[in-house]
Amino acid sequence: MVNLAAANPFRPGAGHVPPYLAGREREKGEFGHMLEQEVVFENMVLTGLRGVGKTVLLEALKPIAIQSGWLWVGTDLSEASSVSEETMTIRLLTDLALATSNIKIGDTPAVGLGPSDSPRFLDFSTLYEIWALTPGLSADKLKAVLELVWSYLDPLGKRGIVFAYDEAQNMADHAEKEEYPLSLLLDVFQSIQRKGMRFLLILTGLPTLFPNLVEARTYAERMFHVVTLDRLNREDTEQAILVPVANSGSTILFGDGSMDVIYGTTLGYPYFIQYVCRELFDVWTANITAGEDLREIPMREIIDKLDSDFFAGRWARATDRQRDLLGVIALLENCADEFTVQEIVEKSQELLEKPFSKSHVNQMLGSLSKVGLVYKNRWGKYSLAVPLLDSFIRRQLQTLIPSSGDWEAEVAEHKPDDNE
Repeated sequence: MVNLAAANPFRPGAGHVPPYLAGREREKGEFGHMLEQEVVFENMVLTGLRGVGKTVLLEALKPIAIQSGWLWVGTDLSEASSVSEETMTIRLLTDLALATSNIKIGDTPAVGLGPSDSPRFLDFSTLYEIWALTPGLSADKLKAVLELVWSYLDPLGKRGIVFAYDEAQNMADHAEKEEYPLSLLLDVFQSIQRKGMRFLLILTGLPTLFPNLVEARTYAERMFHVVTLDRLNREDTEQAILVPVANSGSTILFGDGSMDVIYGTTLGYPYFIQYVCRELFDVWTANITAGEDLREIPMREIIDKLDSDFFAGRWARATDRQRDLLGVIALLENCADEFTVQEIVEKSQELLEKPFSKSHVNQMLGSLSKVGLVYKNRWGKYSLAVPLLDSFIRRQLQTLIPSSGDWEAEVAEHKPDDNE
């Protein structure tokens, strides 16, 4: 008897923690070793495409840090956080205060603060007041605050504080405005870590993150250990599906045939696994209620819904001519990995009546990078910034570019099987 009362266990929302985190034991182990550092030499950059589970893994690291005696602070970094050095400082002090606001300042007044008749705590107002009254540049002021916090933290038996920031690819310096918030962050943490204060920095973001850090400060290469999240293998994909279903109490079965279809469709990307399985779970539950056959897997309908829910909004950011360019990219043999401007130019000459010039491709790739559809890595090559975007684009090819014999032949050669 199938248990129809069991709730759907799959959670495809952005950053939603899945009921079972599969395939990330190595990354959690690497983080655990970082927490053992007596002097912090190595911070972490956690990077990967959207949908690979960066935010989810970041949340999974938090209890590991807390169990190891560390405090944990952090949030998402919006563009507003790095408008100026002061806004970056306020972001850090606001987050820090959540962990230190219950720490009482001793009888000796803190640097810059006069005596007070009432107890003082290391809450935001105190931290900001110390920052404002400390002489020097913004970096000097922030270092003074963190050094003060450490002087109270160490006697409490805490190992240190983890500063964890998601969407960190949004950080940037603004030389034209003489504001360097990203450099401020790196300079301050490098300085206090050299002094033996255990403040560990974890930055999570898209693949553009680490090149941005190195561009701001070349020593960032030695300051961070880069962990790149990729899709799950077949075994981990099965665990990401079977364990939540078993724990939910549902008796719906995902057999080997279903696993073949799901893995062939999602290619092991965690977000898409959650999305497809949630849809399948709901469809199969409805079919059982109606007394219908469970053997059918309505993958085409699920993919159509995924296209509308996930890809369509991103696709709408591109102009018609940019979509032509993306269509050419989607037919490159290496479109799912890395590609060059020259490869795009040559492919467009094969397919289009009006092919792209090298300068035009460079210009449009820059525009597509700004809307989050492609990104440039440090080796002068580009990649699609969204998993499975190439498959989506190929599904749109009939309306992308006026038909030609060469174009139609290329589409036929790249035509996905029924599981894509």
